[in-house]
Amino acid sequence: MKSDYGLSVWGGGNFEIEGDSVIVNYGTRPALLEIVKEVRNSGYKGPVLLRFPHLIEQQIKLLFGEFERAFDEFEYQGSFNAVFPLKVNQFPNFVSRVTDASSSYNYGLEAGSKAELIIAMANTPLGAPITVNGFKDKEMIVLCFIAAKSGHNITITIEGLNELETIIEVHKEFGINFASTQLPHIGMRIRMHSAGVGAWAKSGGYSSKFGLTSTELLIACDILKNEGWIERFSMIHFHIGSQMEEISPLKKALREAGNIYADLIKMGASSLSSINIGGGLAVEYSQIPKSQTRNYSIKEFANDVVYLMKDISQSKGVKEPNIFTESGRFIAASHAILIAPVLELFSQEYHEKSLRVKESNPPLIEELFDLYENIEKSNAREYLHDAIDHLESLLTLFDLGYIDLEDRSNTEILVNLIVKKAIFLLDTKGREDLKQIEDKIQEKYLVNFSIFQSLPDFWGLGQGFPIVPLSHLSKEPTQAAAIWDITCDSDGEIAYNSKAPLKLHDIDVEKEEYFLGFFLVGAYQEVLGMKHNLFTHPTEATITFDESGEYRIESLLEAQNLMDILDDLDYDIGIIDKKLKSNIEESSLSEEEKETLLGKLYLYLSENSYLKTIQASRG
Repeated sequence: MKSDYGLSVWGGGNFEIEGDSVIVNYGTRPALLEIVKEVRNSGYKGPVLLRFPHLIEQQIKLLFGEFERAFDEFEYQGSFNAVFPLKVNQFPNFVSRVTDASSSYNYGLEAGSKAELIIAMANTPLGAPITVNGFKDKEMIVLCFIAAKSGHNITITIEGLNELETIIEVHKEFGINFASTQLPHIGMRIRMHSAGVGAWAKSGGYSSKFGLTSTELLIACDILKNEGWIERFSMIHFHIGSQMEEISPLKKALREAGNIYADLIKMGASSLSSINIGGGLAVEYSQIPKSQTRNYSIKEFANDVVYLMKDISQSKGVKEPNIFTESGRFIAASHAILIAPVLELFSQEYHEKSLRVKESNPPLIEELFDLYENIEKSNAREYLHDAIDHLESLLTLFDLGYIDLEDRSNTEILVNLIVKKAIFLLDTKGREDLKQIEDKIQEKYLVNFSIFQSLPDFWGLGQGFPIVPLSHLSKEPTQAAAIWDITCDSDGEIAYNSKAPLKLHDIDVEKEEYFLGFFLVGAYQEVLGMKHNLFTHPTEATITFDESGEYRIESLLEAQNLMDILDDLDYDIGIIDKKLKSNIEESSLSEEEKETLLGKLYLYLSENSYLKTIQASRG
């Protein structure tokens, strides 16, 4: 039975399987393989990151649409606002598309560093919100004042009392003649009692890194009143963790924040009008229906936020707060796909063509030949056990010197072929013994990418990502697959997991190309990616659709070449260039040989670090 690779679980209707291929469910519904081959035919080899801006716009529309629906349903009096947290993806080809897609929603940006703040100031339309989180020094706060003076609607979220004192100091240095509309708004991050769950649970709770305690909140309000700044205090903020897979911690946090909001207003913070619920809206990464991790929908998320804020406000007799979110993963994850070619299958030597049959073979090997030739569904389990038993016996005979290396090779090939055939004939569902055997004979697929560069959350946190071959999808995948990247690091592997098995096709990569797509990689993976072994960001392309639904390849950005990578690491590439050239010129080679070597050297220095496939070298 052919596999849909969990598209119904994680795909959101954005991609579908049609015939042999994965297609984009948009416009003229092009196949991903068609797009990738067009990029490669333009001379770009190695892995490719494809961006789909229509998926960014779709997620923004869905987020705003669900909250607007909930506002209508519960007759909510506040407004809904959202900002994209730049830490999720600061790459220009992404940020520019966010700005384009969100122009009709007054969607803003969130910054957590000076560089991110400059991006926000340069890309956020005047009037759309900018929020500034994280620890800040005086220079960063001055930048916030410059943004406000320039007309930006900017809110500085206070993480500690010292930041509030610095804001007042900067205001005095700027002069007190600023109109109130030219000053930043003040937000305060709450150090929540409520905590999240999962890998990012430490974002909430009393031991969290950020936020003011209840006592510090009261002190901050007193400072603002004494300095005449209380009317700029407009927002409280909390965040209980990224990828919030369960809804109940959010409900608890909303009740806590809602009561703090109401009490602060009653204590004199009359300009307080907004609650920023932070990020955390989860993405479903699982490919297995029974292993789904998110236990709520976007509709339930919006309903819970709006209902609880309304309920608390009414019970406390205060105005319903404007609601802000900073859900970056939800907006960004689905828009990007990493696509990389398989270079080699490491168990392909276990084929009949590799057998070295003798005129006279040891009896146990003759029995293995017989098992392989006569195995069928009715005897598959019995023959499987016999083959494994023979393997142990034959390896012992080799250790004792009774059979030779060719006999051992024939043993390994035949047992591998028998096991694969038995697994194909038998139903492994619910059979732990068969799953364990399948785990032992998994195929290793060498893929032309770096896990450390393109899937750092897998390496660092064990976060899975949907993996789908782009072709052969009308056929049943039979190979229990583990994936190796091309780094020289043993951690550069996505191991086979019998509880969430990845099955791929048995392909001869010397005869045809086989591409794998790694989906939902648009959040965090690019910005967290590291240059392990000096593999850099892969070639990227933005795929847009015109009015007729035809796709266009835009903003092609090739992976860095070798010299650019070294330049980034502060090597003096001029010195390197001279040294490489002089070593050849001062050698005893002929002038013709020197010229040939220099030509090859400079050709390869202009290439990126990713490997070239056999198919690529053929044209």
